[in-house]
Amino acid sequence: MLWSIIKIVVFGALVAAAAYGAWFLLELDGGVQIVMAGYEFNLSPMMAVIGLLLLVLAIWIFLKLAGLLIAVLKFINGDETALSRYFDRNRQEKGYRALSEGLLALASGEGDLAMSKANKAEKYLKKPALTNLITAQAAEMSGDRKKAEAVYKRLLKNENTRFVGLRGLMRQKLSDGDTQTALKLAKTAFALKPKHGEVQDALLQLQAKSEDWQGARETLNAKLKYGTLPRDVHKRRDAVLALSEAREVLDEGQSIEAREAAIEANRLSPDLVPAAVLAARGYIEQGSKRYATRVIKKAWDAQPHPDLAAVFAEIEPDETPDKRLKRFNKLLRVHPDNRETKLLEAELHIAAEDFPAARRALGDLAEGDPDARALTIMAAVERGEGASDAVVKGWLARALSAPRGPQWVCDNCHHIHAEWAPVCEHCESFDTLSWKAPPAQAVSTATGVEMLPLIVGTIEDKSVDQHEETEAEADVLDAEIVEDDGNKSEESSEK
Repeated sequence: MLWSIIKIVVFGALVAAAAYGAWFLLELDGGVQIVMAGYEFNLSPMMAVIGLLLLVLAIWIFLKLAGLLIAVLKFINGDETALSRYFDRNRQEKGYRALSEGLLALASGEGDLAMSKANKAEKYLKKPALTNLITAQAAEMSGDRKKAEAVYKRLLKNENTRFVGLRGLMRQKLSDGDTQTALKLAKTAFALKPKHGEVQDALLQLQAKSEDWQGARETLNAKLKYGTLPRDVHKRRDAVLALSEAREVLDEGQSIEAREAAIEANRLSPDLVPAAVLAARGYIEQGSKRYATRVIKKAWDAQPHPDLAAVFAEIEPDETPDKRLKRFNKLLRVHPDNRETKLLEAELHIAAEDFPAARRALGDLAEGDPDARALTIMAAVERGEGASDAVVKGWLARALSAPRGPQWVCDNCHHIHAEWAPVCEHCESFDTLSWKAPPAQAVSTATGVEMLPLIVGTIEDKSVDQHEETEAEADVLDAEIVEDDGNKSEESSEK
């Protein structure tokens, strides 16, 4: 409201000032005399002012006409003008409309339509940095991989789109299985954008697959530096890479370097079983039994494992079974209810020929949670306690069809490995192997493995019955012979 009042007051003041100026000019004496080309013009003050305004208007119109003429000449010459800018704006509107429609078609899975819209946008916009990516993705969606590859290669020529082209080509080579080329592309892309998480993961996986452990550790450090990997996960995976590097050095016969690398891997992740095993064996070779014991003990505290027990036995290879059992109490006291602890204790008692103690250590594993190892131990216990062959064979037959127990299983694809590896041999994922029981699978063979315990039991029952029947018949026959001999002797005495 106040602003409206101010505008009205200002407008009234301007009108009043204009009226006062006109009145002042009318009342003013004198005038303006103009002499030109022999002509003389006398103008009153009011006429002089009006003439000046008309002159300014004429100059303005002349300048506009001159600008229009110059614009027409530039348009004819091909230079940019207001007219050309109008047509350019029209083309840009059409191009951006086609670009947005192409993006929508790409999002909805219509590859052919997206490619058509991208070509139309390129025709109007002349900006390949905007349209080539849509064209490449639309070509991939439509199955035209050659066109997509050609577009990605065009993107490499522009510094602004070089990374996009490298990433697209890398993904294509990965899907084709060309890991060597993909590795080179991943390294180049990583050099351009080291913070890119997808490129980091792809490069790390490719380096691990090609056993470039040093390069993989550098990539892993970059992931930690740029915040794409938690510190605890980095520490674990760095230990895995250090262990892999140690095993590679060990294969080359450089025992000292391998020992140092294994100790470094164990230091980074003491609960990594393969690292603890390799480090402990390195200490054993050095004669440092105390350090080897400490490494195994620390790893056993994290997770009992048969490989740890095997290396712990290697510390004193010539000890008696009783002394070994006594020394292993350091491990048996930890996690006494763990399955591996029970199985290990039972095996140690069997080695010491204390079969009742082995049965007590095994507990109900053979019946409540059986696997091949528990059932085999039970067969050994039965054999040690003097059971018949049929009983022992019955336990072994059950072990044949029982689950194998914990193994190195990939968390990603559940593939079972005979031994630990940094990369899954099936899905090629990095650091996904865990020591656990694989998913249960039904055992079915042509020989009927699941029927073996019943068959063995039946054989045992029949042999016992037949033996008892034979003994009974022999007793009856002996009785009859004795009775006949008695009758004959009575008859001879009467005579």
